[in-house]
Amino acid sequence: MGGIVTRLRLPAMVQDILLAVFVAYFQIRGTLLVAVGDPARSLAQPHQVGYLLLAGTGLVLLARRRFPVVVFAALAAASVGYYLAGYPDGPGWVSLFIAAYSLAAYGDGHRSLQIITATLAGLSVVWLLTADLSPLSAAGWVFFRIGAAVMAAALGESVRTRRVIAEEAIERAERAERTKETEARQRVDAERLRIARDVHDTVAHSLAVINVHAGVTAHMLDRHPEQARDTLVTIEQTSAQALHELRTTLGMLRDGDDDRSPTPGLGQLDQLTAMARDAGLDVTVDVHGPPRELPSAVDHTAYRILQESVTNAIRHAGPAHVTIGLAYRDSDLLIRVTDDGPGPRSSADGRGIVGMRERAALLGGRLTAAPCPGGGFEVTADLPLAPDQAAHR
Repeated sequence: MGGIVTRLRLPAMVQDILLAVFVAYFQIRGTLLVAVGDPARSLAQPHQVGYLLLAGTGLVLLARRRFPVVVFAALAAASVGYYLAGYPDGPGWVSLFIAAYSLAAYGDGHRSLQIITATLAGLSVVWLLTADLSPLSAAGWVFFRIGAAVMAAALGESVRTRRVIAEEAIERAERAERTKETEARQRVDAERLRIARDVHDTVAHSLAVINVHAGVTAHMLDRHPEQARDTLVTIEQTSAQALHELRTTLGMLRDGDDDRSPTPGLGQLDQLTAMARDAGLDVTVDVHGPPRELPSAVDHTAYRILQESVTNAIRHAGPAHVTIGLAYRDSDLLIRVTDDGPGPRSSADGRGIVGMRERAALLGGRLTAAPCPGGGFEVTADLPLAPDQAAHR
């Protein structure tokens, strides 16, 4: 039903034309009917001015939407002139009511109401002074005129308020939709970044181990074939494990894949240290405090930081002693990976360390990586056991 009414509604300009013509006719015709037998001055004296005022105040309503303040002021001035000239009373104030409604409905709210209030106060004085109050009961029409103007303004303000509320509701809905889309894009980007970090950590670590073993195999193949065979087996196992982790990580992008391995965590630390020893590192694990179950995000991040730190040691430290320190404290987990290798450390600001810093920051923690004063390299991370949710926003 509402759709039919909307389609049948005339354009605003057509509505205003019809309204202006009708009001002009109604004011003239109504005033003539009321003024029959009234000894007051005729509308034709002098020079048809009364007719012009009634017709003009109706036709000026054509501009009521575009210039509501000007139209209301013009009609107020015309009303003052009409009644001061002593023309017959009647429905000549209809256009003023419509102008008051239009100013309240299409104006700017508080300022428009101030203009209407001040103008109606002045008009009320003029209407009372120019009215024939004998008998006194005739003043009722003046008060009716004042009350009707106030009601018209109140109706216009109600329409304006409803329109503003509707516009604000639409704006809030659109803003909420835009915010929803932005948050969805941010979640997708964060998930892509997380998967990219996992792929980097898995592939970089495994390739570093494979690279070391491949170099050893190339030197031992002719002299010690049996040892070379063992090294090739290690390469095979490392590459198989890397492929499995890579498939597991990429499998998160597919729906309905229930055959997934658990997310890597500190429970796989023994495997990590075994691979590091196979790559030629002397690894020592030093744990302070009773190990306990960690939040999954902290557990996964801790493992990835250790994996990247060990990978960097394999790449750059050469044959070295690596100490992995884990301190389980009341509110955080402290990780320290130190090596005494003489290898170059120009990668302190490389992608791997940047990725570790980002992982720690996502949990509200911090990570530092720098050469040791006496040689070697140290990575220290402090991860809160209750990840800071504000860090994800």
